[in-house]
Amino acid sequence: MSELINNREYRKQAIREIIMDLHAGRPVEEVKARFDKLVRNLAPGELSLIEQSLINEGLPIEEVQRLCDVHAAVFRDALKRSAEPETAPGHPVHTFKEENRALEKVMDTEIAPLVDELRRTPAEAAGPLALKLAEKLNLLGDVDKHYSRKENLLFPYLEKYEITGPPKVMWGVDDENRQRLKAAKAVAVNFRPDRKDELIAKVEEAVHHLKEMIFKEEKILFPMALETLAEDEWQQILVDSDEIGYCLIEPAQGWKPVRESVQDRETIADSGSRDHIRFSTGMLTPQEIERIFTHLPVDITFVDKNDVVKFFSATQERIFARTRTVIGRRVENCHPPASVHIVEKLVDDFKSGRKDHEDFWLHFAGKYVLIRYYAVRDEKGEYLGTLEVTQDIRPIQAITGEKRIAD
Repeated sequence: MSELINNREYRKQAIREIIMDLHAGRPVEEVKARFDKLVRNLAPGELSLIEQSLINEGLPIEEVQRLCDVHAAVFRDALKRSAEPETAPGHPVHTFKEENRALEKVMDTEIAPLVDELRRTPAEAAGPLALKLAEKLNLLGDVDKHYSRKENLLFPYLEKYEITGPPKVMWGVDDENRQRLKAAKAVAVNFRPDRKDELIAKVEEAVHHLKEMIFKEEKILFPMALETLAEDEWQQILVDSDEIGYCLIEPAQGWKPVRESVQDRETIADSGSRDHIRFSTGMLTPQEIERIFTHLPVDITFVDKNDVVKFFSATQERIFARTRTVIGRRVENCHPPASVHIVEKLVDDFKSGRKDHEDFWLHFAGKYVLIRYYAVRDEKGEYLGTLEVTQDIRPIQAITGEKRIAD
């Protein structure tokens, strides 16, 4: 029997059955006991690979996401026993972990004491404590940069290796955590005595789920990524991280890959002479083309007819973060799970000819953002792709009167 239990394929099948039992409503403690008897050690990333196989077999991503915390609870003991990979200061995973330590410090040494004090304080006198909690929750909101680097830099490389399910599940949970923090902060900022218990509950809920995500990152995601990605891919993540920013810390410096990156070698090879590119209305060098896109007052992203991101403009102040890892990524993987169906419907409308453009507008980071989508077609009307154009229109709305060149 022990030989059977130690058999890798048998273990995978047994774990699949445990996960399916969870989705069928079996009690957590029941399946956890079965799991503890089945395995002594769980290889890093094995849970995610099993979830991926279930998704490939038709299990909806929303179901995996809904029970994500339950899965982690069942596997927590085994995952705790797995060794954490070592990473050098400056490596992207080292930076992710240092951010997690900073988040834990805010939660454990600043937020937890305030919550305890709030419990002991009469509701009518709790207003100042609620404001202090709002300030600390605002600090935790910096986790958005941590999540954004994970979603826009790390996930694309996992997708390259056909690991698509776990990133989608984790992105959905990240978005839930963002919403929990916003909800807790809203109650704190607009505190009323009759909402004291609600504030405590929302803060504790947000903190609990942030800690759960830290556990999943460090015991599942990061080990799996370190086993999967090549050094030049980690180097590219490092290069692109500055554009998004960091959570509560300044990253350490010093890590370099042992070998040069693929992109570095290609850059050196391509550094020779380059000819002009001819258009119907003139001709430009590649450098001129790139700098023109960089100086446009709008952000541009192009998705080709196969729904693959082929280009984005590196403008000086992009509204929404874009990194080079997005190139070659399928468009449905570039959006949170909650909005994927909207994107797919829009692209389908463009391909079918039902629509040629669509506009959206929203308030974001102090800007009033207009997002315009255009179907790009050739001379015969055949669909070539979708162009996204994004612009902050608040300064334009403020324009009055006239300003002529002569003035």
